[in-house]
Formats: sequence, C-alpha cells, structure tokens
Amino acid sequence: MKVTRLRAALSALAIGSVLMAGTPSAPAQAGEYDDRRDENESRQQAVDEAMSTLEEELAHTDATLVQAYAELQALDAAIPVAEAELLAAEAELARLQREADLIAQRLVAAEDEEESITAQVDADTERAGDIRVAVGQMARDAYKGDIAESALSAALDAESTDDFVRESALAATALRTQTQALRDLEQLNGVNRNREVRLGAVRQEVARLKSEADANVVAAEAARAEAETKKVSLEQLRDEQAQKAASIESQKATQEARQAELEAQQAALEAELTAIIQAQEEARRQQEAAAAAAAAAGQAGGGAAAPAPPSVAGSRPFANPTSFTPWVRTSKYGMRFHPVLKYWRLHAGLDLRAYCSTPLYAAASGTVEWAKSRNGFGNQVMINHGYWNGSSLMTSYNHMTSFTVSGGQSVQQGQLIGYAGNTGLSGACHLHFETYLNGATTDPEPLLN
Repeated sequence: MKVTRLRAALSALAIGSVLMAGTPSAPAQAGEYDDRRDENESRQQAVDEAMSTLEEELAHTDATLVQAYAELQALDAAIPVAEAELLAAEAELARLQREADLIAQRLVAAEDEEESITAQVDADTERAGDIRVAVGQMARDAYKGDIAESALSAALDAESTDDFVRESALAATALRTQTQALRDLEQLNGVNRNREVRLGAVRQEVARLKSEADANVVAAEAARAEAETKKVSLEQLRDEQAQKAASIESQKATQEARQAELEAQQAALEAELTAIIQAQEEARRQQEAAAAAAAAAGQAGGGAAAPAPPSVAGSRPFANPTSFTPWVRTSKYGMRFHPVLKYWRLHAGLDLRAYCSTPLYAAASGTVEWAKSRNGFGNQVMINHGYWNGSSLMTSYNHMTSFTVSGGQSVQQGQLIGYAGNTGLSGACHLHFETYLNGATTDPEPLLN
C-alpha cells in the first residue's frame, strides 16, 4: 500500500522534523536561523508529500482529517530518528564519562609517581649532601696532614707490633671509607640525574592529563546539553503525536457518519440512475410499439415517436476529461483500506489530476441529466451517453468548483462542462470521475483513451 511508501518517503525528511520540534532559547546566528528555516520547510514538505500520497488512501475523507493524518504520519516517521539521536547523544555522554574516569585514574597514578620520585630525589639529595660534607672533611684532614700524622704516629708511637698493626689498619680503613664515599656520591648523582629526567616526564604527563581532563569536562558538558536537547525534542514530538492522535480519534465518529452518508448517497444516486434507465427503456419500448402499430396499419410514415436514445461506439469510448495531456491517475477504482477508520470500502470512481479551477470536458457526447450540488459528491455533472454495447452508459464529474452546462443540455465530446474543485468530501482539488453501466459503477480506466 502507499502508506508504506509514504513512511519510507517521510523517513528521508524525518531529521528535519525532529529538529523543528524545539525552538532555540538563546539568540542564534544567521546561519542557524537559515538551518531552522530549511528544517521547517523540510517538515512541511514531508506533510505535503503525505497529503499527496494520501489522496488515494483517504479519498472522500474530510480535508481536516487528511491533514491531521498526514501530520501524524510525519511525526511517526520523525520519532524513531529522534529516539536514535537521543541514544547516540546519551552513548557519547557515557563514553566521555568513562573516559573521564580513566583519565582520573591515570592522573592519580601519575601524581603518586611524581610524589614518590620527588621524595626519593629529596632523600638522595640530602644523603648526597651528607656524603659531600664527610668527603670534604676528609679532604681537609688530608690537606692538613692529619691522616699522614696519624699513620706516622702509628709507627713511632706504637709500643708494640700489635699497636702498629691496629693503628695502620685504622688509617687504611679511613682511606677506603673516603674512596667508597666518593663512589657512593657519584652513584647517587647518576641515579638522581635519571630520576630528575623521569620526574620531568611524569610532570609533563600530569600536565597533559590535567589538560585532557579539562577538555573532557567541556566535551562532557556539551554532550550532556546535547542529550538534554534531544530528550526535550523527543518529548515534544511524542506530545505532539499524542495530541494529533487524539484529534484524529475525535474526528473519527464524524468521518464515519459522513462515510455512511456518502454510501447512502451513492446508493440513492444509483437508484436515480436506475429510474432514468427504466424511463429510457420505457420510451424505447413505446417507440418500438408505435413503429410496429404503424407498420401493421400501413402507416409507416405516420405518428410522432420519441427519438431513439443516442449511442456511443468503440472499445474506449471516452476522451480525456481533464486539461492534462495525457491524463494522470491519482487514485484507482476499487476496494481500499481506510487507514483511519480501519475498514475496507469501495472507491467507486477514478481520481484524475486536475488542479483547482482547471477546465473539465465531456468524456463523450450525450445529454446532461443534471448539474447540481450533491453533498459528499460536491458539485456534480451527470451526463447520459445513451447506450454502449447494448448497456446504458453514463458518467459523472464530481467535486467541481463550478458548471458551464445545465440539465437537459446536449453536449459534444470534449465540450467544456465546468472547472475542477474541492467541494464535497474531498481532500484536495481533483476530478473524481465515475462511470455507470446500467446504473451501477464500473472502472472508468479501461474506457478512457
């Protein structure tokens, strides 16, 4: 059905529908106003396309209800897009929040490492300072000869060999201690240089992580605002959808009553046509009886009888009744499902494209039975074409704006009979063209050239 095609067409325009739902709270740039204007136009285009497509599904439906249903279809198409956009915005916010947690963990680890390295550097710097003091003192003692005097004293003042060995060992130990202290100092300086390099790198990482965290906060706030905007837009769309659905529901009873009235009018119309056909048949019988009586009395040339009913010929007796060449069908004859009222009904004619106030022409020669307003049919012209293949043939032209013919008038094929319109139960200007064989509707399309 075309409702499916309608939804597919609306989906392409649904993003504009979503964005149109909210109005900006702060002054927008000129470009933003242009974007919003384009979005509004896209949404209106979606509704206009829906209105055009719904001509077939909602033929003979009140224009207000058709408009409401078209707008509801546009909303139905827009809401899934809005829901997807909201999910995407929420997912982006969640991603940024997870990223913020990871950045925070890495920042804590980096700051802890910075603190640990700083403490190690401070401790080793203090230790290096102590070693420098000790080595300096040793150097001063050596410069003053204290170490040499101590060694000489060990030799001169020793009272025994044991004293000499002990004092000499002490002097050697002092020298080794000085040498080891110098090595330790060199090693500490090397280690601290490496730690200073590592500390610089860690401090750069801390600064980078802080900058990344600040940028994440800005992005997360923007994502949070975007998600909130999408949420508000979606809520507005859902509210509008509910209101539109309620409006349609409130109109259904009226439309059902009108539909029942239209069906009753169709039945009454066919009854009228049946009466016309019966009168036409009776006239033909009288003519044939009069001719037979005259022949029997030897008066073939006498007596005035009713003229024979006209007739049309050809497998396709009808010419194009519209000003479009070739004619354009907008809705076929046949059963169809009403998407609002939810039941099947007969669309008893062929809808042809005809803009408001464009000319309409007689599809075949004949006699105008009437040109008048008929409730749901709007302004209607009924033309009797006589007989076609032995069956009574008539056509009606409905929803017209005005007539140029009147009842009882003879018309020729292609003669102007009036102008297209939107009167009666109609959703837009068009020609609702009906064909009747022996008083019952039939599909006009096979009869049209």
